[in-house]
Amino acid sequence: MKNILITGGAGFIGSHLTDLFLSKGDKVICVDNFLTGNPKNIAHLKSEKNFLLLEQDVSERIEYPDPVDIVFHFASPASPFDYSHYPIQTLKVGALGTHNALGFAKSKKSSFLLASTSEVYGDPLVHPQTEDYWGNVNPIGPRGVYDEAKRFAEAMTLAYHRMHGVDTKIVRIFNTYGPRMKPNDGRAIPAFISAALNGDGITVFGEGGQTRSFCFVEDLIRGIYLFSQKTFFEPINLGNPKEMTVLQLAERIKSILSSDSVIEFKELPVDDPKVRQPDITRAKDVLGWEPNIDLEHGLNKTIEYFKQLKQEQGVLQWQK
Repeated sequence: MKNILITGGAGFIGSHLTDLFLSKGDKVICVDNFLTGNPKNIAHLKSEKNFLLLEQDVSERIEYPDPVDIVFHFASPASPFDYSHYPIQTLKVGALGTHNALGFAKSKKSSFLLASTSEVYGDPLVHPQTEDYWGNVNPIGPRGVYDEAKRFAEAMTLAYHRMHGVDTKIVRIFNTYGPRMKPNDGRAIPAFISAALNGDGITVFGEGGQTRSFCFVEDLIRGIYLFSQKTFFEPINLGNPKEMTVLQLAERIKSILSSDSVIEFKELPVDDPKVRQPDITRAKDVLGWEPNIDLEHGLNKTIEYFKQLKQEQGVLQWQK
């Protein structure tokens, strides 16, 4: 049994990662201050003997006395609504939180895996995006608080690897979806599903021609696990390389739900990426990984979750 510490363990991806390691018989220490994490994501683990919740702000400290084998640093607001509501906290967790998590890993002589993002590529001028592309980011735009927080976190992670010999790993996560996402958090899939289930208009920004590549959370978690078992310090893209337009996605969700919701077009947000598609050659070569869950299956699983959520809430809307 290994001791796994996950910052942001009550978040969308962090909670799925928590479930995976518990299923393998490991002990999981979940660190979360619930700024954007959801207590419901880990409510089913209250009686789990190998699960421990530490309600701490990683930007201030990480305190745990026992040995730890690996630190997964997943704490951060990640959706457009979240990081626009919490811009300073987003920058702090990318800088101070990453520093604290790396210092903690160094003190425990544990390995460290950083959850980075495709947003480090910004509005890319290279397509698809490979790990050696440096990106096209506006550091002072509204998205800069998230983009630059993650770019700084990557630099800090590699500094600890080079200066202190910490076994570090960086995963660049592309658009991921699935159960436990928050409704209307500014990301396309939950926003479109929520609107269709509420009977509201489905908002597509611009003309809907911007592209995204959507990876189901189970595929992503499998890739992260495989990466955690390797000694490889360069960043690895994890995502689904099957590209589609945002308008195509909206129409697909409408079709699955047989929804009468009208697709409405609004002005494209500042610095919204025009394309997004991962080159996963490195993931295939180093991890032997590629996604295998098709969009239809993943969307149906996600829609089922949002239907249950709607029964509980009545109306799907943005929540803290």
